[in-house]
Amino acid sequence: MARVLITEKLAERGLELLRNAGHDVDVQLDLSPEQLLDAVKGAHGIIIRSATQITSEVIAAADELMIVGRAGVGLDNVDTDAATANGVMVANAPTSNAVSAAEHTMAMLLAVARNVPQAHGALMAGRWERSQWGGVELLDKTLGIIGLGNIGGLVAQRAKAFGMRLVGHDPFVSPERANELGVELVSLDELIGESDFLTLHIARTPDTVDLINAERLKLAKPNLRVINVARGGIVNEADLANAIENGTVAGAAIDVFDVEPKTDSPLFGIPGVVCTPHLGASTSEAQDRAGEVTAEQVRLGLEGRFVPFAVNIAAKAMNDQVQPFLPLAAQLGAQFTRLVEGEPHEVEVVFSGEIGGLDCRMLELAVIKGLVGELSDTPVSFVNAETIAAKHNVKVLARCSTKTPSNLLNIIRLEGGGHSLAGTVSLPLGESRIIAIDGITIDLPASDNLLLVLNDDTPGMIGKVGTIFGQAKINIDDMHLGKASRDGEVEEGMALLAISTSVAIPDVVIAKIDELPSIHSVKAIGSPLGAA
Repeated sequence: MARVLITEKLAERGLELLRNAGHDVDVQLDLSPEQLLDAVKGAHGIIIRSATQITSEVIAAADELMIVGRAGVGLDNVDTDAATANGVMVANAPTSNAVSAAEHTMAMLLAVARNVPQAHGALMAGRWERSQWGGVELLDKTLGIIGLGNIGGLVAQRAKAFGMRLVGHDPFVSPERANELGVELVSLDELIGESDFLTLHIARTPDTVDLINAERLKLAKPNLRVINVARGGIVNEADLANAIENGTVAGAAIDVFDVEPKTDSPLFGIPGVVCTPHLGASTSEAQDRAGEVTAEQVRLGLEGRFVPFAVNIAAKAMNDQVQPFLPLAAQLGAQFTRLVEGEPHEVEVVFSGEIGGLDCRMLELAVIKGLVGELSDTPVSFVNAETIAAKHNVKVLARCSTKTPSNLLNIIRLEGGGHSLAGTVSLPLGESRIIAIDGITIDLPASDNLLLVLNDDTPGMIGKVGTIFGQAKINIDDMHLGKASRDGEVEEGMALLAISTSVAIPDVVIAKIDELPSIHSVKAIGSPLGAA
């Protein structure tokens, strides 16, 4: 059971998801920075929103931390570099508020087009100012969209329904995708010059801070209205305020600011400006969705499984066909380190068959995680596996092939240091199986404890070996018996007995088996290692 610290309000369904997975959900809200340093000790997972600051100091104090989940999109309040250095996964919920943000964008666009807040305020103050607050239609106006990701795409769909012409700028979006959205791709300067309304849907990075500034606003038509429901700082507030006041642009609708919370901005009080206090994701549906999605990411991370929205692992996707092989890859890595009885300095990993034609990067990371997990005193995760491997001088060479050396659909094979190990997953049940060790063919469910007994093909060997296990009070979970076959060639007069157990096989048991007549070799793969 893992302990998951919750520092901000989370949807009850998210909490229940973690509890149903058997985790201890520790809800501690409104913690001070000092209290947080104490609360994170012993926590395996943390879920936050935007208020909690996960600094390098917090990461250092969290001695058992595996994953940080941010119930939202931005990660400004998480020191991702410090987390990565300490092997802590960081995940967010990038699509949870997409609909809410897109709808708020449209609300802001309509509000600034029709001066809704200003007219409402005047009427509430007892003034009937019908002529002062006339607006403009959206029909046939040009909407410029900077950023055509999830939210930008949803805004495009909604704006199209209003009969708007759509132009966009996004260097990461293909012309085909833009065409699907009905958006004409143009340069940034062209977009600003052509737009009647401009909306931003990009992240705040060093490259995007002050993207919309005084120089760019000089390119605008005087009837331009700027909408920002993305991130504060992308639009220079002072430059935008000056442009509105001198008539360079007509108005703005701003939901996010360079510093938040903010109650004093050069934009406040300008008649053509509508402002809201970062409400883009503030719907009950988005908040619940963010909590549930983040809880699911944390659950997957604690189980050592692929986390789709992790931001600091060197693999960004995993095909559904690859996912069942993840546990096998990690187990093969761990067993290979035991097999070579030391640090495997160079290991070749081959993913063959159907999986060889897919992106196997996550499987490669799983193998590395298994390999160095046996060597490292610190916890190894998908985040820090490669870093720890480099410290131990473990080099992994991965390659893919769509062909397998047998009739199996998929095989993962490790080789190095004079040893080899191979396994597969029996579909559709998803059972991991070991199919070869050092070129000797076997067929057993993957286990942390395996014993290979190579002997003359004579009767009674199973009974003799079984008796030794019985005397040691060790149950045999599974057994493979057959003609010894190495690299596909049957070894005449030789038999192989492969045994799987749920506990480590003591050296004394191995020694007794080795003393039996007709035994050629006994090899144990487990912890502790034993060999004769």
